Amino acid sequence: MKLLNPLFLLLLICVPSAAQKSLPAIKSQADFNALSVTYDPNTPYALPHLMFVIDGKDNNKIYYVNKKRFSFHKDFVNGTYLSLERGREFFVNNYLNPNRRFILGTIAYQTPLRRWTFEFWEGDLIPADQIQLTYEIINKTFFTPVAFKPNSLRQDEASQSLTGIQRVLQSDIAKEQEYQALNIAKGLGRIHIINKLDDHVEIGFNEILVLDEVPVQLPPVAGIITSQPSTPLSHINLLAKGWGIPNAYIKNAKELFKQYDGWWVSFETLREKYTIKRADMDQLREYQRRQAERQDVMKPRFNLAETRLLDLAQQRARSSLALGGKSANLGEVMFARLPGIVVPNGFTIPFYYYDEFVKRNNLDDTIFGLLNDQKFVHDPAYRRQQLMLLRQKIENAEFAPELRAKVLQKVAQEYSGKGLFVRSSSNSEDLPNFSGAGLYTTVPNVRGERELIDAIKKVWASLWNFEAYEARERANVDHSKIFMAVLLQEGINSESSGVMITTDPYDTENRGAFYISAKRGLGIKVVEGQRIAEQIIFRPRTNAIQILTRSAEDSLLTFDEKGGVKEVPITGDRVVLTDDVIRRLVRAASSIKRVFGSRDQDIEWAYMKGQIYIVQSRPFIPGT
Repeated sequence: MKLLNPLFLLLLICVPSAAQKSLPAIKSQADFNALSVTYDPNTPYALPHLMFVIDGKDNNKIYYVNKKRFSFHKDFVNGTYLSLERGREFFVNNYLNPNRRFILGTIAYQTPLRRWTFEFWEGDLIPADQIQLTYEIINKTFFTPVAFKPNSLRQDEASQSLTGIQRVLQSDIAKEQEYQALNIAKGLGRIHIINKLDDHVEIGFNEILVLDEVPVQLPPVAGIITSQPSTPLSHINLLAKGWGIPNAYIKNAKELFKQYDGWWVSFETLREKYTIKRADMDQLREYQRRQAERQDVMKPRFNLAETRLLDLAQQRARSSLALGGKSANLGEVMFARLPGIVVPNGFTIPFYYYDEFVKRNNLDDTIFGLLNDQKFVHDPAYRRQQLMLLRQKIENAEFAPELRAKVLQKVAQEYSGKGLFVRSSSNSEDLPNFSGAGLYTTVPNVRGERELIDAIKKVWASLWNFEAYEARERANVDHSKIFMAVLLQEGINSESSGVMITTDPYDTENRGAFYISAKRGLGIKVVEGQRIAEQIIFRPRTNAIQILTRSAEDSLLTFDEKGGVKEVPITGDRVVLTDDVIRRLVRAASSIKRVFGSRDQDIEWAYMKGQIYIVQSRPFIPGT
């Protein structure tokens, strides 16, 4: 056998692999090239760059992140289990709070100046001492000097007084530039000039925005134009690249585009120039055709002919057309008779009765009026208020006496003395790329006739929760085709509860893994994410259990004898699940996944007196 050259072996050891997640130092151009990506290669505007993360919890250890594998800092932090914070929590704790664990930034080679810089996201409120710390750490671990590039007035002011820091300003790079293509693309949309972004400005997905400065966050739009210079590495531009939309800095943009405000235009960013012209009828017809197709994809199906109060044992997955995905999927799991698990008994009030209730109380006129009210459509603060008033009307409206008698009779005969969970089951839970998770209301441990009827109306009303409306709007779901069924299910006063996912939601390359989140007591807080849960990754290939976090709870929820739940202080061991229970949960999750054609599932479970109970299984949609 031919032996490998020792020098070649040394190179194999030293040169970073494309699969590597990060490096603790960049010792050469080759190290940088292995982890970086380049915007606009082979042009005078080429921008090679990679991300870095400094972990204050680990003695300010720096990670130079493989940009080829991770698009955002959060992806790396989650994917390496450094932190499992996501969404708003991650944003506030690591970009706004001065007492933060992570310092998150980017290093780039500024081709026009032939200089290396590091920078932070323009909305980052990083304090001056952390800018200084970052400068020192990077210049000790990077193969060549790196200057600081402030991306906001606040960062500029914070760094001016720091000693020994070299700076490069955006104006040094752009100079007297009047145009900069941040993302080269072509889009069709309606020009919307925005003087000030606040809670009363509604942004549509079909709009090309004209702004004074880059905003902190944006929903998906058709294009972005700013009148102030911006970095191609801004968070908004990363989103623009992902959406495939044009994004550019254009000097005096608001004045230049004033004549186009409200018009539908074709807007294209090119390297040296941009083009804009009013859209013609052929372009608009093509756009409308594509939107119509998109609407068809996200138009929920429903069946209002079913009037029976069906037990879970009578339901199958196909029952979702009349009973909603949550209820129908539980019926499918119950029917499968999987070993080791139990689905608590229950029955469902189908969509028909929600529709009848709305019409009986003339609420359909109110809903139609809101959906066609321009202020409601375009003013989020007003919309939030009007949705609250709508929910109040629903909760105070008359409940059909015939249905009331049916429900109460069934509960008295089959669930006497038992606390019931009154749960939402809408037809928005089985749509492509839209899970509906956490949007609607569950009322736990309901006891008493009046309380039961009030709980049903509360669940119906939750169809119009502000968060639910916003999520459907962003997903392009037709609100007029959404209906709510109500599942009344025997409550389990669990010793522990939680969520399990039949994949690793943090690291997509960790194939075959299972994720489990668990807390002592009822699982309501696990789903709502109010306290840190015990979090576990199980890898079947190696039969290994990895503890990501231990539970930080100091109380648990349990049934109140009078109805509802109460909070009970707890102390002692924070270990929630034993190895045996973890493996039993994984076996249950594997079986449930097979029931649904091997599609990954997001499963809610409860554990009491040695028994695993399944209370929900929905398709897992990454990012939710």
